[in-house]
Amino acid sequence: MDKEYTPEEISEIIGGMLTKLEDGIKIRRIGPPKLADENTLALAMNEEEIENLSQTKAKIALVPLGVSSELISTIESERPRLAMMKLLHLFYMPPEVTSGIHETAVVHPTAKIGKNVSIGANVYISRNVSVGDNTKILPNTYIGRSVQIGENCLFHSGCNIGDNAIIGNRVILQQSVSIAADGFSFVTENPNNIEQARAEGEIKDQNTAQKIYKIPSVGSVVIEDDVEIGANSCVDRGTIENTVIGAQTKIDNLVQVGHNCKIGKACMIVSQVGIAGSCVIGDRVVIAGQAGLADHLNIGADSIIMAQAGVTRSFPEKSIIIGAPAVPRKDFIKQLQTMKRAEELIKKFKKYEHLIKDE
Repeated sequence: MDKEYTPEEISEIIGGMLTKLEDGIKIRRIGPPKLADENTLALAMNEEEIENLSQTKAKIALVPLGVSSELISTIESERPRLAMMKLLHLFYMPPEVTSGIHETAVVHPTAKIGKNVSIGANVYISRNVSVGDNTKILPNTYIGRSVQIGENCLFHSGCNIGDNAIIGNRVILQQSVSIAADGFSFVTENPNNIEQARAEGEIKDQNTAQKIYKIPSVGSVVIEDDVEIGANSCVDRGTIENTVIGAQTKIDNLVQVGHNCKIGKACMIVSQVGIAGSCVIGDRVVIAGQAGLADHLNIGADSIIMAQAGVTRSFPEKSIIIGAPAVPRKDFIKQLQTMKRAEELIKKFKKYEHLIKDE
């Protein structure tokens, strides 16, 4: 049976202000005004959706504080997006999980499994693993030796967790996340072209017989409480020390976090970001989509790295970083202004170029 709420219940849950125009409203779902029916709470959180309320079949809408409608009932919210989050938790249907341990799961006898743990089909749990109470592990997940997993975690299907990883409480791993795979770390017998370029600014030698040796990773990964990592993202183990993901940090799909990185607390890292090894990212840093960070960088707390930025040097706290190679936002604007002025100068030069040629 669908979940059902009254407007009064919804208003109390989200801390909103109800304007009541019609009795007997039952809310069974939420949606945009144009797709809403009489049992839908229409989400009109911006100007476009507010205008669409004139076309809705809904009897009630969530709107920003101060917005009212003569057509339908409203619940006003000071922070509509926060209210939407609370609503989605009300109507969210969690994934189905096995109660207890599925008969096809393999759990090593030395593993310690907490109370009310769910372990799905074809899960493999290695020796000396500990799993906290109420944690749910969905099918086809692999958990390596001596991994420690906290309470109330949710690991979706197909996750791979390498040896010795430490995962805190309430951590969510989406489908096919890789934790604690070996880092991308190699060395050559003689200085390679990267080392030459860094040291001398050019590449001189050609060593066609150069051999590349793998540097093993003996560290692991520490994921603190309340972290979420999106589908197909990878967090590599440290070479000697652990890679660390700070509490409350949220990582989107298709993100690469290299070996030895230290990611701060409450960071937001958006899809297709690549962070090379040994970077230190401060607390509450936002890294937008497709940004790339070179190795051994320090990014200060409360900074924002804009989409597709190519970050090749460190930045202090509260920086807004943009461009490739990335620079502070103020410098980037100056560059754009300079290019615009240069364009105007070129037009002026072309206007009088014939005079110079005639001389």
